[in-house]
Amino acid sequence: MANVVVVGAQWGDEGKGKIVDWLSERADVVVRFQGGHNAGHTLVIGDKVYKLSLLPSGVVRPGKLAIIGNGVVVDPWALVAEIEKLAGQGVAITRENLRIAENATLILPCHRDLDQIREEAAGDGKIGTTGRGIGPAYEDKVGRRAIRAQDLRNPATLGVKVDRLLLHHNAIRRGLGREEVSKDALIAELNAIAPKVVPYLDVTWELLDQERKAGRRILFEGAQGALLDIDHGTYPFVTSSNTVAAQAATGSGTGPGSLGFVLGIAKAYTTRVGAGPFPTELNDEIGETIGQRGHEFGTVTGRKRRCGWFDAVLVRQVAKVAGIDGIALTKLDVLDGFSEIKVCVGYRLDGERFNRLPTGLNAQKRVEPIWETFEGWSQSTAGARRWKDLPAQAVKYVRHIEELIECPVTLLSTSPERDDTILMKDPFED
Repeated sequence: MANVVVVGAQWGDEGKGKIVDWLSERADVVVRFQGGHNAGHTLVIGDKVYKLSLLPSGVVRPGKLAIIGNGVVVDPWALVAEIEKLAGQGVAITRENLRIAENATLILPCHRDLDQIREEAAGDGKIGTTGRGIGPAYEDKVGRRAIRAQDLRNPATLGVKVDRLLLHHNAIRRGLGREEVSKDALIAELNAIAPKVVPYLDVTWELLDQERKAGRRILFEGAQGALLDIDHGTYPFVTSSNTVAAQAATGSGTGPGSLGFVLGIAKAYTTRVGAGPFPTELNDEIGETIGQRGHEFGTVTGRKRRCGWFDAVLVRQVAKVAGIDGIALTKLDVLDGFSEIKVCVGYRLDGERFNRLPTGLNAQKRVEPIWETFEGWSQSTAGARRWKDLPAQAVKYVRHIEELIECPVTLLSTSPERDDTILMKDPFED
């Protein structure tokens, strides 16, 4: 049996929740390997809806082990709030089903403050962050001044670590005319939350090694799309971590040979939240219609998503950069009823054709899509579970997308219901 890595193949919000839920039911261990509580999954199990932003999807299913890896930045207060929310829905989170990497970096109140202060000061230059402190926490991690989860075990050692952290943060706050963070107040907050977090801490790289050797199925769950990758995304309008499949190894403490099948998730159209380049964006009635049909609002923030036609150039590029073995194509039913459907097959920039997205932000903003137009279909694809249930034009659309992105569609989703899925290849099977 193979392990599986799930990554978004666009800018996130690709409908990973349903796919991850389906996979997590069949996995033994589910691992989050990057990001923070700035992204999320909506899981629909029976008549219950679970909205997760930090906890791995496996926690809502009995007998599964969920692991928050070292590549994740953890807001302990948000974590506890999410655990308590799930408890209210009848899901008990204990050490039996949740472990947190002891070397994971913590998101602190000063990170949230800095995130919001910067966005307010940026004016038209806003990145469009969620303001939850993810970026500043990663900055402190690479700046070697972070407070890590294991530090909650040792209150006596917090003082010198908080001093090092606040030397940086208070200098920035003074420069921006903001009140400095109190060392004593921050330590008191950390000591107060510690008893609710420490019981979940573990040496998760070692635990994963044991699970792998025991033949357990492991699902590595990405939180954001590959086009938000700090290196390979539309920089600087990206997240603060690597989101491609290779990060699953680094962010969980396992070797790349343990990763297995890489499943990329992509919508049958394209969406993006926040600022940044979006070559196929539709600022018209069609874009509005796609957004309404697809219920395009963020799981965590509720922000309205920008909508556009499918961009085959970007998904092909992501498939190569992220090492995607197969695509799960979601929300095909949203395209039902359009008389014609367009797909971007290339870009035009200053009279030259590009078959990739240029690296520079200025060029990314100026590229013009080269369209290929498809005949739409009037019949409904919603709820289809077999290829023969799909309209002929819908089948042609999917098959041509495979050709354009140079990657097979291994799974096709036709509604939010988990059983409304056409499976071509089981990612867990070698």
